Amino acid sequence: MNKVLIKNANIVNENEIFHGDVYIEGKYIVEVASNISAKSPDVNVYDAEGKYLLPGVIDDQVHFREPGLTHKATIETESRAAVAGGITSFIEMPNTNPQTTTIEELNKKFKIARASSYANYSFMFGGTNDNLDEIMKVDSANVAAIKLFLGSSTGNMLVDNEEVLEKIFSSTDMLIAVHCEDEGTVRRNLEKYKAEFGDDIPMKYHPIIRSEEACYISSSKAIELAKKTGARLHVFHLSTAKETNLFTNKIPLEEKKITAEVCVHHLWFTDKDYEEKGSLIKWNPAVKTEKDRDGLWEALLDDRIDVIATDHAPHTKEEKDNPYTSAPSGGPLVQHGLVSMLEAYHNGKIGLEKIVEKMCHNPAKLFKIDKRGYIKEGYFADMVLVDLNKPWTVTEDNIFYKCGWSPFEGNTFKSRISHTFVNGNLVYKNFKFYDVKKGMRLTFDR
Repeated sequence: MNKVLIKNANIVNENEIFHGDVYIEGKYIVEVASNISAKSPDVNVYDAEGKYLLPGVIDDQVHFREPGLTHKATIETESRAAVAGGITSFIEMPNTNPQTTTIEELNKKFKIARASSYANYSFMFGGTNDNLDEIMKVDSANVAAIKLFLGSSTGNMLVDNEEVLEKIFSSTDMLIAVHCEDEGTVRRNLEKYKAEFGDDIPMKYHPIIRSEEACYISSSKAIELAKKTGARLHVFHLSTAKETNLFTNKIPLEEKKITAEVCVHHLWFTDKDYEEKGSLIKWNPAVKTEKDRDGLWEALLDDRIDVIATDHAPHTKEEKDNPYTSAPSGGPLVQHGLVSMLEAYHNGKIGLEKIVEKMCHNPAKLFKIDKRGYIKEGYFADMVLVDLNKPWTVTEDNIFYKCGWSPFEGNTFKSRISHTFVNGNLVYKNFKFYDVKKGMRLTFDR
């Protein structure tokens, strides 16, 4: 049995930071205390003096592209990059090829992950205008959520039939996660700029095409429907200050029926960055104004926004180099999501306790993930050691995404992920990986 003792760590957990040790046997945390001695000679001891020990990050929204789009990424390559970024569990989206809209395709993805994932995993089941029968077969104890694209999707995953949408909201007790952008508004805006520029629309118009109005119309409709039907709704990647007013901080997260997420790119970039970064920061929903970024930060800190995620969505550099209308939206982020939030800590924007709450505790609470997201006795030993004073610069040589690029390339971060443990196993240490694919399927206490 694997035995690990982490000594002298600054442990960040449940809104406090304390100096102590953590002892692990097998997959589980056995003891958390101020001073623990090695129980036997076969214990692997790690001295964390000066470092901070965080629960492993749970990323509730990633696109790892397998099956069907493996020229961009695979579950193996992106889960490997994820553990380098301190992410020990991920929830992957259904817009692969084939789409994850049948139980058969869902089980195929679980099989791939079981053989190849460095991190713990679950998948969302995709809704369409005509797969309600399949949705009703989903086991809520084994699947993270139902994902609905209410805008910006591939294949037939845009759910735009309002009657079907209400039926889905009314028929399942599972959490429903939604991408909200009003397609009609986006389409009208796009046609206006195509008439002026053709396909080579300047990237600075992306947040005007995929506008605040498009986001707010769709988000408010989804929330209205959730209130009408009693559905459990989680709104992905808020990008506007206006949308934050649709959510509340007046009740604890455990009591909320309607919750929200923000992604690291919407907390970092603004529309001023399009001139330098171009399509590398083209996401849906779009990165918007400085006022929007400030509003997102305000809502995150006052708990109207519950979760920080990445929406990791890699494309090849060649695909990104296309003109506006054919350059895909999305970018790789799992390796740099946590360190970007730690940079915000260094800049005085957010505390370490709040980062852990939004990236570790709250995803576990929100999805009711069994025994993860905390440093607690009896919980799975998913943990990350962070050196807050070990600057490093993102370069092509230390980017681990299969696509080989990052919107953060050239950026120097003050903090470094030094060790990542998944289910008690050391899988990553200072830019080096151990070939230990010990990721487990997430289960849910529902």
